[in-house]
Amino acid sequence: MADTLQKFMFEDCAVRGELVELSETWLQVQSLRQYPKAIRSLLGEMMSAAALLSANLKFDGSIVMQIHGDGPVTLLVVECDSALQMRATAKYAPDAAIPDDAGLRTLVNQHGHGRFAITLDPREKLPGQQAYQGIVSLDGDSVATVIENYMLRSEQLDTKLWLAADDKVSRGLLLQKLPGEGGSGKGGDADLDEWNHVVTLASTLRNEEMLQVDIKTLMHRLFWEETVRVFDPQHPSFRCSCSRERVGNMLKMLGREEIDSALADLDSLAIDCDFCGQHYQFDAVDCAQLFATDLMVDAIRQPGDLKQ
Repeated sequence: MADTLQKFMFEDCAVRGELVELSETWLQVQSLRQYPKAIRSLLGEMMSAAALLSANLKFDGSIVMQIHGDGPVTLLVVECDSALQMRATAKYAPDAAIPDDAGLRTLVNQHGHGRFAITLDPREKLPGQQAYQGIVSLDGDSVATVIENYMLRSEQLDTKLWLAADDKVSRGLLLQKLPGEGGSGKGGDADLDEWNHVVTLASTLRNEEMLQVDIKTLMHRLFWEETVRVFDPQHPSFRCSCSRERVGNMLKMLGREEIDSALADLDSLAIDCDFCGQHYQFDAVDCAQLFATDLMVDAIRQPGDLKQ
């Protein structure tokens, strides 16, 4: 079955929810690199979290979720666009001994310097528009808790997440309290009581159950007594957005001097995409063409400044 993200809303209270199940997408990420079990679990949980948050994007673009670590894991990255096309990777010390049960603090926040970042990157930017990025310290002992705290502080949204991943599947559940709209519209303590009730139901969910039971069954088990409106499902998939043009632009950002210096020691520059493994090769002629394009643009813009 195709990977699935299911949105739903409670008819009698101001709470919306989502359930996601990633198998093919998650297996494709793992096929590129064999991660230690603890790192695999973190990356898989981040993938479900990114899909859940991306499903609520109100623009055509991508959400990039990053954890920068000060432990054996230096970087975890998941990118998901508004069509739920995803990619993910992790960087870690290859010689580090990583216990199977190592948690977030041990892996990425040993000295308290770990950071969590979410970037919202529109596909078509307006002139002068930059991607929005929020960066916070790693406040929590799990991916779910870190994101919950981020959403409350940055977006002022009460959010609860349940995430689980193994080598076969990644699943996640998101609940959000709708501020002043939807549901019964009772407001105040009544809405808070309803929110706490739904969260209490979801909190009966255990990690083992999430890994073993499909999301349709999970929804029934958790909320069978509630009146729930279910929307058309969406289907996440793996897709890497790398290209030769993007790699070329990255090389141009390094500057002509640094590229020429590297070519003096090597016959060509080899770059492999961390997300999909695609190999790109740039020899001296290729690199010269990258910067020749810029010279042509300058010539068009300032023809009077050219000297023969």
